[in-house]
Amino acid sequence: MFLEVFYLTQVALIPVIIQEFHLSLLEASFVATVPSLASLLTYIPSGLLADRLSVNHLLFASMTVEGISVLIVSQTNNFWTLVVALCFTRIASPLYHTSGLSQITRIAKREQLSMAIGLHNALGNLGSAAGVVSLAVFLSILSWRWAYIFWAAPILIWGVIVLMSSQLKSPQSGKAHIESAVGLRSLSRLFCPAFLIFLAVVGVRELGSTAISTFMTTYFVKAVSLSESMASLIFGLGPFVGIVGSLAGGYLGERAGAKKALSWITLASAVSLSILGFVSQLYVLTLVYLVYAFFSYAVWSPMNTMAADVTPLAARGLSYGIYFFAEGLIVSLAPVLAAGVIQLSGIWIVFPFGIAFLVAGVIILQLLRYPK
Repeated sequence: MFLEVFYLTQVALIPVIIQEFHLSLLEASFVATVPSLASLLTYIPSGLLADRLSVNHLLFASMTVEGISVLIVSQTNNFWTLVVALCFTRIASPLYHTSGLSQITRIAKREQLSMAIGLHNALGNLGSAAGVVSLAVFLSILSWRWAYIFWAAPILIWGVIVLMSSQLKSPQSGKAHIESAVGLRSLSRLFCPAFLIFLAVVGVRELGSTAISTFMTTYFVKAVSLSESMASLIFGLGPFVGIVGSLAGGYLGERAGAKKALSWITLASAVSLSILGFVSQLYVLTLVYLVYAFFSYAVWSPMNTMAADVTPLAARGLSYGIYFFAEGLIVSLAPVLAAGVIQLSGIWIVFPFGIAFLVAGVIILQLLRYPK
């Protein structure tokens, strides 16, 4: 939960950062792009570590990095120092996700895996929601910097609690798991046709969804003329709906199979986006956005389940590392690409841009042979 608190705050802050640091939209997009690129350097190493070290050690390391870096973010008045500090908040994420999800797939029964991942994602969405809503509150009463100060201590304290937890020291992690762990030689085994198709689906879909999430608050401010705090508040409601969406995605994946669930949910996201681009009345806009948020968060349960099903258990951490690397690469590049298209056409273009890639991802997904 705590590692997801700042997952959306930097993109929600783009309109504020543009004004405070006197930037263009393209320059401000570096807040999302550069930290994402930095995190790419740790995805695969984090996956290898997840197959070898205790989960509590990796979670403690990720929370310590996160807690210290957000304190730096709260104090800096230099844009590039801000970007560097945000890089470290993103570097903490691979350690957390590869180790946490790997452990879940090892201890959960196959028939319960989708729901277990859904619960994991729901708690992450709760953290994201808390972070963005707290940002909206502090924007209204003090400054955006206080949102980072507020969460630093709980993150660091929870890291110590996780380190001391005996429940995370399972026999399937740490030294007992080294014998079954594999190294870089397993890359050739992992890149089977099913995994390659899965990575293509992830990349294409993420290109559309990242463009939408990065510039959603900017669209609210520039096209709909909402205040910055109102735009952040509406944006912050999305992860709350995502809590239910994650559980629903897990349930649908358990009932219909991960492939069908991912296809249906992604198409529903595209439909809701096509409606969102044509509404401007505040209550209708909020309602349609929350419908989109429900489906956009629901995709992660079937997607993470598929990642486990098409990869070997012994290299599950490395598999997730490669999966997150591919996803992170697109997340890093999509904001700049979308910003360039927006500057040529206008902020409205983000909707057809995102819809096109979401639909393309569903089409590619049909090439994947996947059991129910």
